[in-house]
Amino acid sequence: MKIDLHSHTHYSDGHLSPTELVLRAHQMQLDVLAITDHDTTQALAEARMVQAREKRHLEIISGIELTTRWHGFDIHILGLHFDEDDALFQQRLLQQTHTRVERARQICDKLAKCGIEHVFDDAMVKVGPGQITRAHIAQVLLERGEVSSFQGAFTKYLGKDKRAYVSANWIDIATAIQWIHEAGGVAAVAHPASYDMKTKWLKRLLAEFSALGGDGMEVTHPNMQPTKKTLLANLALEFNLKAVVGSDFHFPSRWSELGKRLDISSELTPLWQDWECLATFNKESI
Repeated sequence: MKIDLHSHTHYSDGHLSPTELVLRAHQMQLDVLAITDHDTTQALAEARMVQAREKRHLEIISGIELTTRWHGFDIHILGLHFDEDDALFQQRLLQQTHTRVERARQICDKLAKCGIEHVFDDAMVKVGPGQITRAHIAQVLLERGEVSSFQGAFTKYLGKDKRAYVSANWIDIATAIQWIHEAGGVAAVAHPASYDMKTKWLKRLLAEFSALGGDGMEVTHPNMQPTKKTLLANLALEFNLKAVVGSDFHFPSRWSELGKRLDISSELTPLWQDWECLATFNKESI
């Protein structure tokens, strides 16, 4: 089985539409795909509609990547296999949308003080019906020639402690877990190796997440170094967290692709092992 539980569409900071993502999943011969846009589930209806017309089997799992704040870090929590139609959950997501828009306005106000004006309106055009992210603002800066590369927008303006950085008032981790659980889903720490923190802080994060009732953590990504993969596997075992595999796919590239190189250690317990929709699969078939 090829499974990927972390992907994005243009409803957040991905480049593909839900339709294009589903077709890409078919091309990469995926069996299971979770769409985990930032703080929104808008892509899921279109993805399911497209898949219903296709002859090739693909199990689409409901997903989301909730943004939280923890000791000065923005920590992303994956919600998986929940009821995407849960009215309370959707109402709660409006709080995240409001936080995103307000942060974007504040970022653009700071950019205006740097002499780069009217970025917010241009960024919102790119957003369309989805969620605004720093990626949309970075794209505007790149297209205007204010930076020479997409990453340069973060290095010069949008990254932590840079001239236009804004620390948003995100929900805390406990709240994210509560929202996901009350919608019938499971919660997992997204890309734990990517946070700019030392191992002792990562252990503190995972210990607290586990104590709060969190269910799992991502343990691998495409092109992850073996030493880092071993570290994450050991941490998952230490803190009794189940394993999640995901590419954090945003667009096709040489470095990241749907379902590529997402194997896990046989010592780990897959987060999806009890999902009824995947009852015919097991971790040996990954």
